[in-house]
Amino acid sequence: MARIPSPSYSVTIRAEIENRVGMFSRMASAVSHAGGDLGAIDIVRVEKGKIVRDITVNARDEKHEQRIVNCIRKIEGIKVLRVMDRTFSAHEGGKIEIHNKVHVRDREDLSKVYTPGVARVCRDIQEHKDHAYRYTIKGNAVAVVTDGTAVLGLGDIGPEAAMPVMEGKAMIFKEFADIDAFPIALNTKDTEEIIETVKHISTPFGGINLEDISAPRCFEVEMRLRKELDIPVFHDDQHGTAVVVLAGLINVARLLKKDIRNFRVVILGAGAAGIANAKMLSSYGVRDIVVCDRAGALYPGRKADMNAYKAAIAERTNPRRVKGPVSAAMKGANVFLGLAGPRAITAQDIRKMDRNPVLFTLANPDPEIDPEEALPLAKVLATGRSDYPNQINNMLGFPGIFRGLLDVRARGVNEEIKFAAAKAIAHMVKDDELHEDYIIPSGFDRKVVSNVAHAVAEAARKTGLARR
Repeated sequence: MARIPSPSYSVTIRAEIENRVGMFSRMASAVSHAGGDLGAIDIVRVEKGKIVRDITVNARDEKHEQRIVNCIRKIEGIKVLRVMDRTFSAHEGGKIEIHNKVHVRDREDLSKVYTPGVARVCRDIQEHKDHAYRYTIKGNAVAVVTDGTAVLGLGDIGPEAAMPVMEGKAMIFKEFADIDAFPIALNTKDTEEIIETVKHISTPFGGINLEDISAPRCFEVEMRLRKELDIPVFHDDQHGTAVVVLAGLINVARLLKKDIRNFRVVILGAGAAGIANAKMLSSYGVRDIVVCDRAGALYPGRKADMNAYKAAIAERTNPRRVKGPVSAAMKGANVFLGLAGPRAITAQDIRKMDRNPVLFTLANPDPEIDPEEALPLAKVLATGRSDYPNQINNMLGFPGIFRGLLDVRARGVNEEIKFAAAKAIAHMVKDDELHEDYIIPSGFDRKVVSNVAHAVAEAARKTGLARR
């Protein structure tokens, strides 16, 4: 699939340009001819007969960046002084840091925040452990925990390489929900070691956000931690995705004036997100769900490429006992939910679906089918990308979910809480706003977090998980 230039591949080119008529026009034409997207243009300094400019250009990938720079270098009268990759620059030195909330300016301040005054607060918490929520960061802190085995579309890249993603997650927590989140990348893939480590470090945190842990280990890790900790444990790759997908399908049902429970849904991908989505849609009342993987549809008794989690979801879904590849499962389906990878379905597969097919092709950066190919065939198309309408982004879910859980000092998280979050996201889009290209609100709508947090807090109270 041909990609368009993206801020993910953005460079700032510092160039020394001869100060004569037409030079900048020649450079802009070279960028355009190379397929680059010209952005900001700044004058750095003016010298005798020369101008030094910073030119920002978006490209498609790293090779395209280099091609654009080479086109500029070939222009007589222009000297490229430096090329700065703006994405790498944004990560220089890490993207997060810690700030003190209380200033330490003199001995009086020190005696309150540290010795000897701090001992009084320590004794109070010793007698009343729940006061840790009030007098420490616990009441507003989340651990973002990974082992680096299932990072974005990158796979098992290790804990060090996973850190930029974890820092980004922490940034979103702070920016949108004012939650202090700490990236914790564990140097182990052992399920028991991960569980024990998270248990041992859980004291300072009011919640645990598991992230990018590969299936099927992620199911065991989350299940055990939920049982053994008295704070919410939420695997965002599973439940964050499922919450936002459910929100989107609630609005598709509103748009099409159909009962969501009557949708025939095909899910491609039987990893963490695929199984979690199947569970959530089933719990919500959707009756006809077929989950597919590389070996085809899951059904009770299937032998090839199975594990305990696939077997369990096979028992719970596929009421018509569909067998065969995903193309067979899609025949007559209302909704296709892709959580697999690029080029997984074809236009012919879509044509086999029921009238007004709904496609959620969420593999990133390249969806299960080229959006340009799918758009003429789909009634509603949603992707995980920001350059097409209806972006299904976990950012709509996890900041507000954890904000609500922390606000009531929740002991855990349940299906009712996730349903409440999904409905809150969905109903950010009013009836008169619903459209094929607008079934989900923007992740940058600041009201989403507050609405989701309120709904989650209420659900936690009603279901007995709230401490306050």
